Amino acid sequence: MKLSVLNLVPLRQGQNFKDAMDAMVRLAQKVEDLGYERYWIAEHHNMKSIASSATQLLIQHTLANTDKIRVGSGGVMLPNHSPYLIAEQYGTLETLYPNRLDLGLGRAPGTDMETARALRRSDDLNPHFADDLAELAGYFKDSNPVHAYPAAGMDLPFYILGSSTDSAYLAAELGLPYVFASHFAPRMMEEAVAIYRRNFKASEHLDKPYVILGANAVMADTDEEARRLATTQLQSFLGIVTGSPVGLRPPLDKEADVWKDYIAAHKVPHFGPIAFERDDIVNRERYIVEEMSRVSLIGSPETVKLELERLKEQVDFDELIINSYIYDEEAQHHSYDLLAQTVQKMNA
Repeated sequence: MKLSVLNLVPLRQGQNFKDAMDAMVRLAQKVEDLGYERYWIAEHHNMKSIASSATQLLIQHTLANTDKIRVGSGGVMLPNHSPYLIAEQYGTLETLYPNRLDLGLGRAPGTDMETARALRRSDDLNPHFADDLAELAGYFKDSNPVHAYPAAGMDLPFYILGSSTDSAYLAAELGLPYVFASHFAPRMMEEAVAIYRRNFKASEHLDKPYVILGANAVMADTDEEARRLATTQLQSFLGIVTGSPVGLRPPLDKEADVWKDYIAAHKVPHFGPIAFERDDIVNRERYIVEEMSRVSLIGSPETVKLELERLKEQVDFDELIINSYIYDEEAQHHSYDLLAQTVQKMNA
């Protein structure tokens, strides 16, 4: 089992965007030393708590400040961009940093629909992902009528990202590696991976299926400390669910404190004759948060080893790509260290 890292470049409470980008580089350098396979940076827009809007610039910055780890996009939300410009940009990066670049490609906007309209400069917000992907591949193969230099003729690895079953069929048809976003959308995880493996067609890129699974991880020396650190993740997911993304906030003593603080900060809505009880609202939002964050490895090395074994029995994957919502940077680095040690022991 290989291990990799996904970074959304979130701002910690009290940080500015430069602080988050500096932390992004330090984490890349840390996991490179730990032997992680790849380091991917996400694409998000119109989110004041996340610094990963200009993904290709952050990838270049990370490549310039590391030596050997593969760096890439997790992913380029292709419908937001001209495939021609993506070919030029990533062809340039591959020229500057040969054999270290991955191009992960997704179909979602990575933002709200109003922002997607501003990105795409069109009222057609339907993703034409398969067509865009074919056009992009054509620029690298240099088979399109228009040439994209310096991408023309390059063999840059593509990865298909997905959070539902749609992209599983496409990745299988094209014979490309498939990356499932179970770190925030695990509902179709087993079905999508099974579809991909069942329908996979060997290609010039791959002779057999290759699955990368997204997961969250919060590890510490003890289960108790890991659960405390994981209250930062809980606050982050709650912010996403309620439309108020908050970046990374300091951990609270226990999970119950997150819900207690949330209730205290919100009034009960009242629509006509119907008043919602606070407990009802919390239970609804707790269910959504728990479902979104279901694929989370939280605990000591012994606990996480058991969780990983159960996950491996549940779904057949080749590589884990880990997102980590930990407020304290030193604790986050330690978590990645513990995870690397745990997986090394399992592999041995």
